[in-house]
Amino acid sequence: MSRTGVPRPTDAELSILRVLWQSGPSTVRHVHDVLSRERPVAYTTALKLMQIMTEKGLLDRDDGVRPQLYSARQKQSHTQQHLLRDFLDRAYGGSVRSLVMHALSTKKPSAKDLEELEALLDRFEKGDV
Repeated sequence: MSRTGVPRPTDAELSILRVLWQSGPSTVRHVHDVLSRERPVAYTTALKLMQIMTEKGLLDRDDGVRPQLYSARQKQSHTQQHLLRDFLDRAYGGSVRSLVMHALSTKKPSAKDLEELEALLDRFEKGDV
């Protein structure tokens, strides 16, 4: 669990969340089929993970339909913000500057990325963010 009280998903749980964010409410079978395209995953493993994620508060399950439908409890952007905030605190001591500088030195940004960064910085300077 992260410091904010929001459960921090494992890598396997993030894979499931990505399927649900892209597909919307889905059955275990659908999630299993999508995950299996990348690497072999047992159906029972997907089922157990999704049950655990429901208990942790990462997923909602609609028991009123058969087969049951699972959906992500939080929007993708919300989960990403929490994960990034936690990572920023743990890995960079809360320094946004260090994170950004390291990210930019690790992989060369595209011209479009740089334009978007400049626009974001302009918005910060104007107080629009």
